[in-house]
Amino acid sequence: MVATAWRLSWRAIVPALLGSIVALTPTPRDLSPNAWSYFALFVTVITALITEPIPGPVIGVVGVTGASTLLLVTPTPSDSIRWALTGFADSTVWLMFVVFMFALGYEKTGLGRRIALTLVRWLGRRTLGLGYAIALADLSLAPFTPSNTARSGGIIFPIVERIPALYGSAPGETARKIGSYLMWTAFAATCVTSSMFMTALAPNLLAVSMVKEIAKVNITWMDWFLGFLPVGLVLFGVLPVLVYRIYPPTVKASAEVPAWARQELAKMGRVTRREGAMALLAILALALWIFGGRWISTTGAALLSLCLMVLTGVIRWDDVLGHKRAWNALVWFATLVTLADGLNRVGILTWFAKKTTATLGDVPLLVKVVLVVTLFFVVHYMFASLTAHTTALLPVLLTALVAMPELPIRLLSLLLGYTLGLMGVLTPYATGSAPLYYGSGYVTRKEFWTLGLVFGAIYLVVLLALGVPYLRTLSPGLS
Repeated sequence: MVATAWRLSWRAIVPALLGSIVALTPTPRDLSPNAWSYFALFVTVITALITEPIPGPVIGVVGVTGASTLLLVTPTPSDSIRWALTGFADSTVWLMFVVFMFALGYEKTGLGRRIALTLVRWLGRRTLGLGYAIALADLSLAPFTPSNTARSGGIIFPIVERIPALYGSAPGETARKIGSYLMWTAFAATCVTSSMFMTALAPNLLAVSMVKEIAKVNITWMDWFLGFLPVGLVLFGVLPVLVYRIYPPTVKASAEVPAWARQELAKMGRVTRREGAMALLAILALALWIFGGRWISTTGAALLSLCLMVLTGVIRWDDVLGHKRAWNALVWFATLVTLADGLNRVGILTWFAKKTTATLGDVPLLVKVVLVVTLFFVVHYMFASLTAHTTALLPVLLTALVAMPELPIRLLSLLLGYTLGLMGVLTPYATGSAPLYYGSGYVTRKEFWTLGLVFGAIYLVVLLALGVPYLRTLSPGLS
């Protein structure tokens, strides 16, 4: 009892202490007292998400409520409550929620189990083989699906989630048998594939548009692909092995399980009507995500699929209401999106970008490139959305960089664009698919933050070590 109380107390004290230190530090010039107070609150919330003295969604709600009640973002109570609820109107938040319903549909109909058994039958002899199969499945969809939440969360995650149980692995004591490895491999892989293609992530397209408008640099689909090619090939090629070494499963191989999977498939018999309906709805969602952008948004397509899942009896409305994990994730992610938006509204991000670029001064050119890209990457710890990060920070940073004529602006534009997918690996809220894998229960809070830091560092180092010299070789006069 005393030990539990102590764990709870230090987990609460650390965030409160760090937030208080920031709050008591004199307000920097060019920032209002409200902005600095808001930043102190934000530091408290993010630290609390790491130590987790109370559930994450509660932390998010408390943070948003506190900022709204104290009028730290907007000057009037009515505007403040409208701001507090903006995260619940975010399209990515609802896309993530519907993805949980896709996973529920795969589970209720048995389709997820059938697909998982089939994968295990053909590739389940070795755990590493499953890792590569999952990564390749994501890669095959990436060029056509501009959302890793839709791609990895809506298609890959519901299937991967069904595999660990076949090996006797479940959240908790048996998670490390195979479930933890598969979940982290799937998540880490989608962050790499999101940077490999311009069309694999909506913020990539947004970044290209901003670069063209602000920096007057035109980046084509092939420019993007070829520029990232060596980095992408290295990261993608070694990723399943890297996870296998850093975060190893205890089940390395099983000659019996594939044979057992064959028997289970035989017991399941032919595909049922509900399985067929679920498969058709999944294909419909994928087709709309790939080809329907002119007529319906990614989230709109997901919501349409959810409606059809209920209307066709694939899942029941009571199933939707009773899916606590989905509602839990929705509240958590929506409040984080709101809090991150508050940083932009109070001017913290603009101030931070201007101060940082202003300090570069006489720093050597190559060091400037490394510092700018690293800054843009690391600051994503303050964001719960890749789109929000791109919208809030990239224009400010580009404007400041263009004013420095000695900088290789095309090289920097490409490098900054490539970080967008990779930075999604950093935190449990860094991108839309992250809460899904975090919420699966196979990767603990401590492991997720630690692995995010380790793989984020690996991604960034490989991008800079290979990307910078390769891009300069590709175009010697790059500017």
